Amino acid sequence: MPGENLSRDEARERAELLSVDGYEVVLDLRSAVDEAEPADGPRTFRSVTTVRFRATTPGASSFADLIAPSVNAVTLNGKPLDGAAVFDGTRIALDGLAAENVLVVDANCAYSRTGEGMHRFVDPQDGEVYLYTQYEPADARRVYANFEQPDLKAPYRFEVTAPEGWQVWSNGVEESREGLTRRFAETAPISTYITCVVAGPYHYVTDTYTRGDLTIPLGAMCRKGLAEHFDADDVFLVTKQGFDLFHELFDYPYPFGKYDQAFVPEYNLGAMENPGMVTFREEYIFRGKVTQASYERRANVILHEMAHMWFGDLVTMKWWDDLWLKESFADFMGSFGLVEATRFDQAWVTFANSRKAWAYRADQLPSTHPITADIRDLEDAKLNFDGITYAKGAAVLKQLVAYVGREAFLEGARRYFAAHAYGNTTLDDLLSVLGEVSGRDMAEWSRAWLQTAGVNALTPVLTCDAGGRVTELAVLQEGDELRPHRVAVGLYRLETDGTLVRYARAEADVAGTRTVVAELAGSERPDLVLVNDEDLTYCKIRFDEASLATLRSHLGGLTDPLARALCWSALWNLTRDALMPARDFLALLLAHAGRETDVGVLQMLHVQASGAVNRYTTPELREQRGRELAAGALRELRLAEPGSEHQLTWARFFASSAATEGDHQLLLGLLDGSARIDGLEVDQELRWDFLLPLTAHGSVDEAVLAAELVRDDTASGKQHQVRCLAARPSAAVKDQAWAATVESDALSNALVEATISGMQQASQRDLLAAYADRYFEVLERVWADRSIQIGIHVVRGLYPSLQDSPATVAATDAWLTAHPDAAPALRRLVLESRDDLARALRAQACDAAAG
Repeated sequence: MPGENLSRDEARERAELLSVDGYEVVLDLRSAVDEAEPADGPRTFRSVTTVRFRATTPGASSFADLIAPSVNAVTLNGKPLDGAAVFDGTRIALDGLAAENVLVVDANCAYSRTGEGMHRFVDPQDGEVYLYTQYEPADARRVYANFEQPDLKAPYRFEVTAPEGWQVWSNGVEESREGLTRRFAETAPISTYITCVVAGPYHYVTDTYTRGDLTIPLGAMCRKGLAEHFDADDVFLVTKQGFDLFHELFDYPYPFGKYDQAFVPEYNLGAMENPGMVTFREEYIFRGKVTQASYERRANVILHEMAHMWFGDLVTMKWWDDLWLKESFADFMGSFGLVEATRFDQAWVTFANSRKAWAYRADQLPSTHPITADIRDLEDAKLNFDGITYAKGAAVLKQLVAYVGREAFLEGARRYFAAHAYGNTTLDDLLSVLGEVSGRDMAEWSRAWLQTAGVNALTPVLTCDAGGRVTELAVLQEGDELRPHRVAVGLYRLETDGTLVRYARAEADVAGTRTVVAELAGSERPDLVLVNDEDLTYCKIRFDEASLATLRSHLGGLTDPLARALCWSALWNLTRDALMPARDFLALLLAHAGRETDVGVLQMLHVQASGAVNRYTTPELREQRGRELAAGALRELRLAEPGSEHQLTWARFFASSAATEGDHQLLLGLLDGSARIDGLEVDQELRWDFLLPLTAHGSVDEAVLAAELVRDDTASGKQHQVRCLAARPSAAVKDQAWAATVESDALSNALVEATISGMQQASQRDLLAAYADRYFEVLERVWADRSIQIGIHVVRGLYPSLQDSPATVAATDAWLTAHPDAAPALRRLVLESRDDLARALRAQACDAAAG
């Protein structure tokens, strides 16, 4: 029988045969707090599942999904089955099905340390144990037996027995309690991957949302150790604002009863849209001072997950090919909702600068794919939670709103929910309703935008007369697939005070290789032409030479924050594409980033600047550029308003770029109090930010880190310490980090990630060179032996990208050639890493050629 990697063909065949009437899942989690670890095998809990389902063809065979160490009993329609014969570790064979069936599976399922299935976390601060589940795309089968595919929806009833003193939540409200056992209300029909259980001594806060006759009980929870930092009031504020907006827009009442939001430890994702029981990574609870950009990101995720209650939970894709039907919509509605309903009314600036950068990168990888992807199996599905499915899809939906109009778009959504509530859909179902309400040819739009891959570049070509008037402004389109773009083109002039202000604007439908924007003829000659002003479409923006010269001198003078963000994004794309030397991007940043008012854009610029130095600068000048960047960061840190979020942002960037002995001495002084910068509060999180570069450069040792952990003996503190320990500049340390992540599975997902990120220091290329060959030797073993999430961490994180030479590209090519039959998902990860490295080498060559 095939293994755990369910294929699309298998799922389609099973959906044609089966329909599921309901699940009853009984879990006994008392073993979570047993002090002794099992002598042999993983720690387990008992899971008893009863599934009622029908078969269209009596006598046919099928299978149920279960990944578990063992089964105690399996019965089908009252008949005991031989567990050893029917269960192979991933599937349960079901032969001789009746028209109506009852399957009962009594299993011993394993607790997880990888964030997949029933994750178990022991808080080092107080020894308390916390549990939560995470399933997408297909890990519910690690907790209970089921038919693990999104189009076999069913109602669920959960019953959970938990240790004394614990609280327990699931998708439905708690209906009854007897001793240590809770029973939860039956859910509406939902897919397996969005069922959920959260259990443990969580800190829990409640509130209520009301709208007319509708009342939704609200809850929010976190570990007890984070309770003092938990600003639940702000979480509830954004939640209520989201419910107000989405009820108004969608005209369909929230359908899942209560709305709990759990902030949980060691979470692999940003969040998960389990109906009635949304889970978030606990890093969205801030232990120290953060900028408004951090609060905006959290609010965006809250609204993103809430939008899923309609896009994804109420109406769900049939198979993972149409993952975009939920993720693109939720990503779009996250930013849309922030602007429409919350204090974060500049969220489209963040979207343009940050989310779309993710999309541009993904869409230029060799693994790029249409938004509607070809998902052959679950491993494919796991890797398609990417920048195309989320951010490009959201950008394309923004273009769709410009194409069909806001009201038509929202009316289409309303009709879509009404027609397909509690059901499953495909692309055609959505296109049909959008075409109906808009009168547009959605098939052609879909072919261009959803069913082809790649990103177009749009470049303005300007002709002016002797009097300084525009005679023609044309937009050139490049790309393998030319698409229709609804764009705004803005003309900007330089004022006497040094500001750049828009004085003319025109919208146009760009199609084909060349489009003339006739409306702008006769305008005065601009200093800057901005194609895709207001960010209506998804494209890479290019500049004419005069506009680029203006930006070099006056980028900081752009008064509109969205226009400024678009220009920064375009300049970064030019750098990544080896059309602008890294030195030019860094010069622009040092000249103009200090005037950037949007702190989220500033933080993104800092990330990009680090990449420009460490990846895209010619090696001969890397050290010098690093010193220049650190000096510029320190200058801006000292100039920033005391106590401001910009000061905090520059402080973090200075720490990450610190390059000289003087830089390190200043960081040490800020830590011990012997140095001071007015207004800068060095809280615990900032202390760890300072300690990481100090450790990597050998300025602090293990004893200092141990003392810091005593000061911050928490789960977060432990992750920081592990990251710092792996960053120490020692061959023995790197061997330990390699062994801990590659040769052992003892570390949790969070500590694997922390160890890898600490090990891979750009300043330690020589120390890391020894692992390049070893990486290729262990790839297939790691992929076969570890869970897919840990496999992704290792394969991506340990790729020898810091050995940035043609030899590493050749070694990668040799591995790909020698392993044509390796798992497609593994080959994709390696191929993507190779492409990033090849891009870096092209950028380095561009930088070197600049002299």
